[in-house]
Order: sequence, then C-alpha cells, then structure tokens
Amino acid sequence: MRAFINILGAAAMLAGAVQADPAEGVWRTQPDRKALISHIKIAPCAAKLCGHVVAIFDKAGTPVTTKNLGLKLFWDMVPHGSGNYGGGTVYLPLLDVTAAASMKLSGNSLTVTACKGPVCDGQVWTRVK
Repeated sequence: MRAFINILGAAAMLAGAVQADPAEGVWRTQPDRKALISHIKIAPCAAKLCGHVVAIFDKAGTPVTTKNLGLKLFWDMVPHGSGNYGGGTVYLPLLDVTAAASMKLSGNSLTVTACKGPVCDGQVWTRVK
C-alpha cells in the first residue's frame, strides 16, 4: 500500500511539471526610463501567475541593486487561451501606480501591457530561460 501511495505521489508531481504554463520562466524587459533592464521571473502564485524582479542590469550589462529588486511586479494573471493572459494587476514603480495588466505570448516574446483607464502602454519582453 505504501508503495502504491508513493507511486501516486510521484505521478502527481510529474503531471504538475508537464502542465507548467508556457509563460513561466525568466524574461528580459526592455530598458526602462533609467536605461535599466530587469529580469522578471513568472511563476505560479496560487492558481494564477505572478512576476517578480529577480535581477537588474545597467546598459553595460553590469548587475545593479535598486529598491525594485525582489519586487512583485504583477499578480493575478490568468490564461485566456491562444497565448493571451489577463485579469492581472501590474505595479509601475517609476510612476508609483497600479494598473490593469495583460500579456500576449508568442514564442519567446511576451508583450506585456498596462492600462490605467483609457491609457495603455507596454513592452515586449524576451525569454531568458
């Protein structure tokens, strides 16, 4: 019986690994207004996706430390099919505001859009890993 339970546990772990969301991973942002490039790790948080700043680099590629390192950049993102994600919220550190967030995944590119009322802006991120 114990062996059967162990097999079921292993199967459940493998099934979870196979079903990882295609947006999960580390993504490189475009340079921000201060010419800094961030790496954002997208991972599950509860049944949705969240993104945290895991590294920041200057234009020469040198790692830098800012108050945004470790910051939860977006949360509550859910897949809507065909590479589209929505329902999330993003924090925009340079403006110190939150906004509605959506994403569109296409291969190793992720278009991330933030909308505050009728005004929207976004970036195209590139998959690092």
